[in-house]
Amino acid sequence: MNKLYICAPDANDYIKLAKASDLPDLTLTQSISDAEIVLANPNTLAPLLSQASKLQWVQSTFAGCDALSKKSERHYLLTNVRGVFGPLMSEYVFGFLIPYIRSFSRYEVQQQQMLWQSQPHQRLGGKTMLVLGTGSIGEHIATAAGLFGMKTIGVNRSGASNIHFDTVYSVRELTVALAKADVIVSTLPDTEETRMLLDEQTLRYCRNAIFFNVGRGGVVCERALLKALNKGYICHAYLDVFDTEPLPQHHVFWHHSKVTVTPHISAFSFPEQVFSIFSENYERWRTGEPLKYRFDFERGY
Repeated sequence: MNKLYICAPDANDYIKLAKASDLPDLTLTQSISDAEIVLANPNTLAPLLSQASKLQWVQSTFAGCDALSKKSERHYLLTNVRGVFGPLMSEYVFGFLIPYIRSFSRYEVQQQQMLWQSQPHQRLGGKTMLVLGTGSIGEHIATAAGLFGMKTIGVNRSGASNIHFDTVYSVRELTVALAKADVIVSTLPDTEETRMLLDEQTLRYCRNAIFFNVGRGGVVCERALLKALNKGYICHAYLDVFDTEPLPQHHVFWHHSKVTVTPHISAFSFPEQVFSIFSENYERWRTGEPLKYRFDFERGY
């Protein structure tokens, strides 16, 4: 019998799903030290990891596993969640982008003033969106951009082409890509290679671009971003992730006129979707097949 420990703020939802699933040879345990398998929020699990002496496999409820990848314990298989966040993050990006481009907020003010007056606005068609990271999330955002008639550019480690993008550059060509972009969306994880990738030296290549960060806060140097906003390299920044979370109350981003702050909500992990991935991987684990969405500790994603 395989023992499963659930470690997440919404554990009760996962427990109900586990009991209803009737997965073979699987039983729930309330002791992490007894568990071979853990279904967990990485942030919640990290401080308990040293207690998991029998641990063989962790299924993360998140895409990002920073809290676990930074720990010294790496004696287990780690899988994350993929394929479910692309639609949610696309909703976030275009939910903010379209009102900005079409000046919708001005019409809300005008309605209160009973003012019938058109405002100058742009259109998405013909503009260029740069997506940093060409994984499943980046692919979905690029596909949505294409439906609006936007040109799509991707940046990844090698510059390997991707059918969801018109053009893909390697990270070595980042500044070339930044200079072409009207809209920039970072979906990048926080790794040794990506940390502070967007700094003063790279952001100065931007040309009045709209910037979204839905990946990880550590990819962006906050001081450099502020300078880019003040100099007009970036015209507005929509920030859902930060190097320090929650964002400190004294932080300048809260009150900056060109910054929109959201509290890491661009994509939620819905228990039903996560448990579906876990169930498929559990069947693979039982039969010795390779697990889907395995996390690479060395690469950090």
